Amino acid sequence: MEETPNRELYALLNISPEASTEEIRKAYRQWAQIYHPDKYQASNMKEIATENFQRICEAYEILSDENKRQIYDIYGMEGLKSGLELGAKLNKTEEIKEELERLKLRKEFEKLAQIRSAGSIVANLSLPDFLDGDGFMRGMSMASEAQSQLSKGLNIALGGNLAVIGNSGGGNATAVLSHQISPVASIEYMASAGLRSLIGIQTTRHLSPHSTATTGLAMSLKDGSINLSNSWTRQLTETSNGNIQFQLGTESAIAVGWHKKEEKTLASGQIKFGTSSFEASAHYKHRFSLKSHGRIGGRIGSNALEFEIGGGRRISRFSTVRMLYTIGIQGIFWKFELHRGGQKLIVPVLLSSYINPVFAAGAFAIPTSLYFILQKFVAKPYYLRREKQKALENMEQTSGQVREARTAAAKAQQLLEVVAGRKRNKQMEVGGLVITKALYGSEKALKKQDDSEEFSDDLASQVIDVTIPLNFLVNDLGQLKLHEGVKKSGIMGFCDPCPAEPKKLLVEYTCGDKNYKVVVDDYEQLLIPQEVHRV
Repeated sequence: MEETPNRELYALLNISPEASTEEIRKAYRQWAQIYHPDKYQASNMKEIATENFQRICEAYEILSDENKRQIYDIYGMEGLKSGLELGAKLNKTEEIKEELERLKLRKEFEKLAQIRSAGSIVANLSLPDFLDGDGFMRGMSMASEAQSQLSKGLNIALGGNLAVIGNSGGGNATAVLSHQISPVASIEYMASAGLRSLIGIQTTRHLSPHSTATTGLAMSLKDGSINLSNSWTRQLTETSNGNIQFQLGTESAIAVGWHKKEEKTLASGQIKFGTSSFEASAHYKHRFSLKSHGRIGGRIGSNALEFEIGGGRRISRFSTVRMLYTIGIQGIFWKFELHRGGQKLIVPVLLSSYINPVFAAGAFAIPTSLYFILQKFVAKPYYLRREKQKALENMEQTSGQVREARTAAAKAQQLLEVVAGRKRNKQMEVGGLVITKALYGSEKALKKQDDSEEFSDDLASQVIDVTIPLNFLVNDLGQLKLHEGVKKSGIMGFCDPCPAEPKKLLVEYTCGDKNYKVVVDDYEQLLIPQEVHRV
């Protein structure tokens, strides 16, 4: 919803972004009856009415004009103020549409020209080698890839990798050109130069809304060997899919896999049979919160036997750190990972080449205990202090803006109060919809208020009482509707009491002799009364 643009004027008139011209005109008349300056004699009331009437007129002027509304929907008030709707070059509907299309194409071109990159660095360290005086570094590998969209259906990816282990090493450079043939089919051409030079082609097709098939053919430029691969993926449920893979060539194999992803969990598994090998693997990931997750996995086969457990934490919007503990036939490892955007830094540390039960238990228990101690006594207090400091800084920066917005909202409510009271009394007489309490503001503040009847001074500053404007918006049929995709702070009589904070709307109401309560997100539709809201 952060990408939902330019809806303030729709909120002001309380209409849907898809509202017809007649609906816009009807909403304008309703608000004009309240805020027309000629309805008030007192100078202070006339001043309030004039200020809000100008806002209503501006919204109506823009939204009732097809050309201005089109520009506003795409570029907002900045687009209108920039002169797009004015001047000799843009005085016809067709010319305005052409200009908008030109700007759209330019934005699409800029998007196509963007280059997306990904890469990884793996630094293999060894504690036994370090203790023996042979150095700490066992080997290192690097890989990177850059992707760019050449046209609407054509993409290119260039990548390469280098690896050094002990006294040996190698590398490859790869280029992949992919083309979207149709909405259901694509083809890829691949070439690789280095120790494993090859050329190949791969095609993918959606057989049905739930099934996809991929076929590939690759030839080695070193020995001329040919590898044929085929895979089939099927959507099993809304959250899971299965796949079967066949590979014919120097190492023929068949693999069956399964993947399931839900809101807080991710699980996958695979069994692979080859001409000279066998392997089974499984992984499970659980998200404890928006910032932390745990992971467990294992592999068993002719060349592998290992168990892995660990977890990670998001430390910023784009960065995640992770630590894993691995034990298997290759030894005991700690693995540290840093993920930022498409970049990864992975540091596996070999602790011991031999499996000693005491050492293995200590290698697992010591970092785990250290993590929980640091989390409880260092990290969590630090993050709480930082969040509190950010909140205070944000409040200081926006305090003046919020005060002005609250004053404007109070003035707007002042003129709504009489009509809102009349509507409320009418609904009470017929046993209709009556808003008894409505609060709009910080999600955290509303959640805390739900546990106690009264607000502290700190929480009260993060919400605004909007009972009056909601009672005014109740129609003659005893219904209230706030439209989806429209930020509620723009509604007449509302304001944003806590900029940059997630907000919700809490509404308590009666209908007949029954009590109801509902909480909705800032951009979520509200339609009352509904039986599901009954307390």
